Amino acid sequence: MQSTRSSVLVVGSIAFDNLEMPHGTYENVLGGAATYSAISASFLAPTSIVGVVGNDFADSHLQSLRTRGVDTMGIERASGKTFVWRGRYSDDLMSRVTLQTELNVFANFSPKLPDAYKKAPFLLLGNIHPALQSIVLDQVTGPKLIAADTMNFWISGEPRALDAMLKRIDLLIINDEEARELSGIHNIPKAAADIHKRGPKRVIVKRGEHGALLFDSHGVFFTPAYPLEDVRDPTGAGDTFAGGLMGYLARNGEVTPQSLRKAMFFGAALASFCVEDVGTKRLLGLTQVDLAKRLRQFVDLVDHGGPLDI
Repeated sequence: MQSTRSSVLVVGSIAFDNLEMPHGTYENVLGGAATYSAISASFLAPTSIVGVVGNDFADSHLQSLRTRGVDTMGIERASGKTFVWRGRYSDDLMSRVTLQTELNVFANFSPKLPDAYKKAPFLLLGNIHPALQSIVLDQVTGPKLIAADTMNFWISGEPRALDAMLKRIDLLIINDEEARELSGIHNIPKAAADIHKRGPKRVIVKRGEHGALLFDSHGVFFTPAYPLEDVRDPTGAGDTFAGGLMGYLARNGEVTPQSLRKAMFFGAALASFCVEDVGTKRLLGLTQVDLAKRLRQFVDLVDHGGPLDI
């Protein structure tokens, strides 16, 4: 375990989600990319979070994060309302549409890292404006690994700021649609190769229920998603995956081809819990025993009994 106060530093959005699901409507659900990632990472390493909330953000939410082990000193409370997102999911939960986005206090957010966070060895830049991601990079000192997420909105709307940020990171974690849009290439391996040229030497492409692919100098690696009979809410699953991955790397203390591949299983395991209930509820109630059992199930899932001889 790292001795640095914040082994994993997560910077990004903290939000209230209003979710219209096939099984019901849920209002003011604790969400946001940084929230999911920080909770997930905290299972494996000391974790800190930087974000902004409004006057309407109850202290009980902060306490939930602290109980989980997340250092919340970097959460700024601003005058106004917390970022709100409303979305409607399809009947099969495979797609969603954004119905409403209210940035509120998040509109003027400019990340300011407490001094205790600036030497965090593992940094995860959540899906925020790439210029803000670069502002964070200007404040940190010598991290072992910088990972970032982005989305279609920034890919199409802020290409210059995004290009500048990509040159400064080690790992990009995006979904297959985003990889195709960023590269302009439909084939995922070719898209990853194009993204490598933009800066990050490691690219992880998330593919939802079809798992995730890692592309680095040692080749291609695949981690499946855990097959579940009951999926309740896919919101935040990708952010949970990223947080779990970073948490394992921080716990391991180094970034090697082997540790990164193992980290993907930890991320996938935590993401599989995330979708089992609405919002962060399942993650907040998760135990280390639950996680250990799911990891053993992952081992059974991919165990093929030895070499594949012809």
